[in-house]
Amino acid sequence: MRSLTKFLKNEIVLTVAVILAIISSFVIPPDGGYLDYVDFRTLGLLFCLMAVIGGLQRLGLFRKIAMALLGKAGKNSTRVSLVLVLLAFFFSMLITNDVGLITFVPFTFTVLELLGEETLRRFAIPVVALETLAANLGSMLTPIGNPQNLYLYGKAGLGTLEFISLCLPYTILAGVTLVLWTVILGKRRGPEAQMGNGAAESREMQDGGAMLKTEQAGESGMASKKAGEDAAAPDRGIRNKALLVIYGILFVLSLLTVARIVDWPVTFGVTLAAVALLDVKTMKKVDYCLLLTFVAFFVFIGNMGRVPAFSRFLAEAVNGREVIVAVLASQAISNVPAALLLSGFTENYRELILGVNFGGMGTLIASMASLISYKYVAKLMPERKGEYFKYFTVANIVFLAILLAGYFGLKSLSI
Repeated sequence: MRSLTKFLKNEIVLTVAVILAIISSFVIPPDGGYLDYVDFRTLGLLFCLMAVIGGLQRLGLFRKIAMALLGKAGKNSTRVSLVLVLLAFFFSMLITNDVGLITFVPFTFTVLELLGEETLRRFAIPVVALETLAANLGSMLTPIGNPQNLYLYGKAGLGTLEFISLCLPYTILAGVTLVLWTVILGKRRGPEAQMGNGAAESREMQDGGAMLKTEQAGESGMASKKAGEDAAAPDRGIRNKALLVIYGILFVLSLLTVARIVDWPVTFGVTLAAVALLDVKTMKKVDYCLLLTFVAFFVFIGNMGRVPAFSRFLAEAVNGREVIVAVLASQAISNVPAALLLSGFTENYRELILGVNFGGMGTLIASMASLISYKYVAKLMPERKGEYFKYFTVANIVFLAILLAGYFGLKSLSI
């Protein structure tokens, strides 16, 4: 019973989606039309991308790249903060916002701790909040940056460059604002980080030999000599290199499928077979609850679309107000469900894409990926989770206001 309660609490969006689907099935009894509701292409692509990115994450690729970049930042707290925020911003464009946060938030705590307790105390809360914003903002640029983009990209039938050009002005605006905010943060929360007793550890960060140690510290809070020796074993190293190449090929195949060059069933079959046979542990990295959430919402939206009164009401409410309605809906139900729900009642997908991406700013649940960072803060700094929540909320409101101002400014110029 406790396990069920914990699951329902952790997967509240899935729970609500299933309840709505069940209720709607009493209005429209199950029939052959139910299969037409489900966007199997989106589900297949989501699975492939989650499996491939999960595999690359398990191999430590993203952390190794991050360590190489951080080695150039030295012990300057402003530069380190900027690198950490920009890592989340740019990586989320390719590895999705939630994977970016799962990878870089624990990594951030490790890096700041190595720079000294004072640096950790001053910078952990604002840097993690800005990283979370960066992941949500950077992910809006590409069709594979987040689940709602992948779904709406397929629904709208846009080309890849067309999609990117739609979101590019707002991504640039967000990126410039993030850089300015982080630089100001560094100046206000200085002085620069002191090496102190962590001098040896900080120096280690600047050479390749520290990569494995830092990765392990981020995962477990301590470095294990034995694990390091195991990771360095020749046979494992060869296997990891082979897997890295395979995942690289699968990632390119997924991108070609997103661009509609390769059919999705081919990519799905190849990815499923490769991961299941060569790296079955990565199958656990796939967020099956997210896939089920999509299915449940497809059923609910499909059923309600067959109820004339409801369909007419929602279509009238959304028509011409896609951005504002999507932003408001996202604050209450998060932007992925908002995208799924509203897409059934408007054909102005360009505006809807912008609306649900802007809508990821605001409340803590506006983007479910934001909860990842909050949970890490609550676990590692439980006494400061209230401080994090306040900083996160204020920063999100500011960025949402900036994005909406940019949107209405561009819209007025185009009229």
